[in-house]
Formats: sequence, structure tokens, C-alpha cells
Amino acid sequence: MRSPLQAQVVQWLVAAGDAVAAGDVLVILEAMKMEHEIRAPHAGCLAELYFQAGETVGDGDVLGTLAPLSEAVASAVPDQPQHVEPLVGPAERADLKKLQDRLAFTQDAQRPEAVAKRHALGLRTARENIAELCDPDSFVEYGALAVAAQSRRRSADDLMRNTPADGMVTGIGSIHGQRVVVMAYDFTVLAGTQGMRNHQKTDRLLGVALQNKLPVVLFAEGGGGRPGDVDVAIVAGLNLATFASFARLNGRVPVVGVVAGRCFAGNAALLGCCDVIIATTGSNIGMGGPAMVEGGGLGVFKPEQIGPSDVQHGNGVIDILVDNEAQAVAAARHYLSCFQGAQSEWQAPPAEALRHVVPENRLRVYDTRAAMQGIADEGSLLPLRTGFGVGIHTALAFIAGRPVGLLANNPLYLGGAIDADAADKAARFMQLCNAHGLPIVSLVDTPGFMVGPDTEATAQVRHVSRMFVAAAHLRVPLLSVVLRKGYGLGAMAMTGGGFHQTLSTVAWPTGEFGGMGLEGAVRLGYRKELEALPEGPEREALFEQLLAQQYDNGSAINMAATLEIDAVIDPADTRQWLIAGLDSGVIATEAGVRAIDTW
Repeated sequence: MRSPLQAQVVQWLVAAGDAVAAGDVLVILEAMKMEHEIRAPHAGCLAELYFQAGETVGDGDVLGTLAPLSEAVASAVPDQPQHVEPLVGPAERADLKKLQDRLAFTQDAQRPEAVAKRHALGLRTARENIAELCDPDSFVEYGALAVAAQSRRRSADDLMRNTPADGMVTGIGSIHGQRVVVMAYDFTVLAGTQGMRNHQKTDRLLGVALQNKLPVVLFAEGGGGRPGDVDVAIVAGLNLATFASFARLNGRVPVVGVVAGRCFAGNAALLGCCDVIIATTGSNIGMGGPAMVEGGGLGVFKPEQIGPSDVQHGNGVIDILVDNEAQAVAAARHYLSCFQGAQSEWQAPPAEALRHVVPENRLRVYDTRAAMQGIADEGSLLPLRTGFGVGIHTALAFIAGRPVGLLANNPLYLGGAIDADAADKAARFMQLCNAHGLPIVSLVDTPGFMVGPDTEATAQVRHVSRMFVAAAHLRVPLLSVVLRKGYGLGAMAMTGGGFHQTLSTVAWPTGEFGGMGLEGAVRLGYRKELEALPEGPEREALFEQLLAQQYDNGSAINMAATLEIDAVIDPADTRQWLIAGLDSGVIATEAGVRAIDTW
């Protein structure tokens, strides 16, 4: 029997002359503070020992010899190692039980009063939200055993029972089979405040997300920074890396923020860095909560008065407004599915319905969202930022299983004219699609950019030009369909800067085009002829005649005949045309980060 390594003999468990069976432990060796069992390779009699306890042996040194057994003894001693049954029954390892007991304190079941209080508010716990967000049994938790850094002022038992996970549940789960980093502030623990340990947990997971290109979902309910973490020697804590690390994900991976309840200060700062914010109607979001507002001498307010959902949805902070957390989680799963590649199963809407979207009366308004519904796969349309910039609709969707971004002018608001808010909304949406590789489909029906003294007071010149700049940096295909009005610079902005800047620009038969609105073009271009006639029926008749000529000249068919657009199509063929474009378009893969404005 030879030593498998250099070690020290600790103890012989048998003596010279003893009979041993195959697999019996003969001697214990120690190396680098670890003990090694040396077992008998076969049955025999331990004939001679060459080293005693305390002596050092070298790699390959002979420890002892096994002599053959007499026939009588051999018949009673197995010559092959015996099968060892695994431990079963009541036997329980102490180390495993200690871990299980400790982990139990991290679960909702150990905190029934806190959970009941949460449910009484109509809200769910952080762990309940994560369980519904992630595919079943896919979530693995990082940092579950952390507690608040307050051991100098609270007992270990108190911290374990009342500050589980330091108020933030972090880990990696799967959504639709693809891995995602999930971080959820736990409002039942110290009001979801940001403690030193949960900052460390956040930084750890953000690093994992960045390095491995994993999307991030943040449940951001909570009150921001936490005073009272006395275990760490800090003054202001402004050297934290969390906010920079979170912002660094921008444009690299999809980042989703979800809010129910109150979200203030540091939690709101992280939320504002997200690509999309999903919030419930009962949420409040603000850069400072009541204490901070009062401390700044700005008045005394209730939490419900600061950043309520109707305000934050109307001003564009909230992208998707839902009734409750169940809908918020469903929206987060839907949103992330749009960045997880093509779907193999989908259902097309009735194609013929698109023929009836635009009224035959060219002056009659209609809802372009019907066109969006008619183009997208059934059940796939996810509108974004619906309360803000209502002059342009934006949504994520699938077309024949392929994820796309949809833009559409809204004739129900300002006749489809593009104002500053709508331009901001559209430009940021282009950035979102561009960063994460989604082709864009633009549905055009606009008389152009909004004009006038009041409009210019909103910095219209700068805002609307964002659309041109955003489109000029697109690496994804842009396909446009003119539903009705395609006038002026606004129509050019909706088509990437010009009708030939797209992969394709087509029009429905209802399409009409011009350098500006036809009515305005007639009044300006034929002012002398019109003013030569007295006001009344005669002047009006001439105006209508000239307008009809302009309309005929700017018809979709004329535009296609002069090759200013690529085709005029039957609305029922729109999906077919778009699918062909999606099959043809290429998403550029040039290096570099494509940032998404927080606004």
C-alpha cells in the first residue's frame, strides 16, 4: 500500500496482524490541514507497518503490506469493496439543518404580520412578485443571508428576523426560458430603503448583468437612502457605485422598472434610468419623499400628494400604467418577450379589416391604433407612453412572429401634427428600438410639424429635430406606410428624414402628399387669384377647384408614378409587404453603445 501524496501519518486504525476486508480504512494521513483515508485495496492481513503516527511520508512511499489470508479467514472476509447504502431516514446533518433554519427567516412565511399588513394594502410582497415574474422554479437568489448593517445597535436575532436580505431580494431567473437579473426592494423591510448591504448586492448583480448581457427587472418601491447603518464607517456615502453601474446598462441590455406603492429618492433615481417604467395606478414616484420635501422647507405633504400616477403618466415618466401588480408583472414579461427573438407561434389579424381603417371622406378623422392592431400579430401589441406625447402612438409588437417597434401619427390630436412632446416621444422610441435591434414600422398620417407662436414657445425647433438626428443613427431597418397625409417636414421625420431613407416607403390608396398641407398650399400659392374674386361662393368655388387639382396631383398613385414612393398597396396586403421588408432588412452590428435618453 503506497501513499498517494506527501503527508503526515495521523493514526493507524488497524494493527499489524489484523485481518481487513476490501475497502476498510487502514490509516489516516494529513496534508495541508486535510485528512485522507487510505483504504485496503483487497482483503488481507496487515503484515507490516513502515510508518508510525506523527511521521511524514512521501508521495509513493510504501505504508505497509497486506499478506494473503488463510483459507478459513478468507472465506469470511469480502475481497471486494462493499456497496455502501446512502444515509436515509431520520439522520440529518447539523450543518445542513443550520443552513435551512437560517434560510427560513428569509421567507415570507416567517413574517406573517408583515405579509398580512402588505396584503391589507392590496399589495404583494417582493418574493410574490418575483415568483410570478419568473418561470416556475427558475429563480436563484444571491445574497439571501444578508441583514442590515446595524449590528452595533441591534441584536443578531433581531436583524435576522426583521431585516431579511437587507430589504432587497436579488438573483437570476428565467422569463420565457431566457435568463434575467431581478432585483426587488422589499417594502416590508425598513420601508424598502437602500442599505449598505443591499447596495453591495445590487452592485454584484449589475456587474453580472453587464458582463453576461442579461436584461434587468427592477422592482423599485422604497424610500431611498437609509440612515442608521452604523456598521460601516461612512459620512455621506456619495462614493457608491450603484447609480453609475445601473446607468451603465443603458443601451446594452433591456432594463425594466416596476413600481407599486411609493418610490422616492434613490429608488426613483434608479427607476428613472430604466428603458421603460411600468407602474400601478396607486403608485407615487418622486425624487424626494415627504420628509425630504419638508426638510427642504418646501411644505408638508402626504406621500400620496407627491408624483401620483396620473401626473407621472401624463408627463411621460410612466410608460405603461396598469391597475395592479399582477398586470405590472404581466406587462414586464410581455415587454421583455419583444427582445428575446422571433416567436414560432403567432396569429395574424383579419387582413381585410385594414381596408376600412381610413374613412373615404378625406376630412374625417380616425384612430390609427386600429391600423396598428390590424398590422400586429393578435395579442402582441404593447403600447408605450400612452399618456404623453399623444400626437404619436408608440408600441412594441410582433409581425409574423418577428418583434418590431411601431410608430403612428394620431389624427385625433392636432390633426396628426407633430408637437414637441410627440417628437420627444418618437425620437426616444427610435433610440430604444435601435439600441436593442428592433426594426421600426412607421405609419404616417401627418400634416407636418405643429407651427405657431405658442408652439415655438415650447422649443419646437430643437424638439422636433430630435427625430431627424435619432433616425440618422438608426442601425435597424425602417419601413414606412403612408395611411393618408404625408406632408412636409413632419412626414419626412416619420420616414427617417426622407421618403428614400427607409427600406421601403409605400402608401395606401388614401395617401395624399405635398410639401405642405394642401389647403395652405392653395391659399398661399394662389393668393392673387383668390383675392381677385370677391369673398363668397365664387371665391370658394375656385378654392375647391384648385384644391382638387392639388389633391389629384399629390395622390398616392402620382407619387408612385414619379418614384417618390416605392408603391401603392392594397391595405389588406400591408402585412405581406412588411414581412418581405423584415426578411430583407439587415440590423447592423457595428461596435459601440447606442444610448437611450432617459427622456
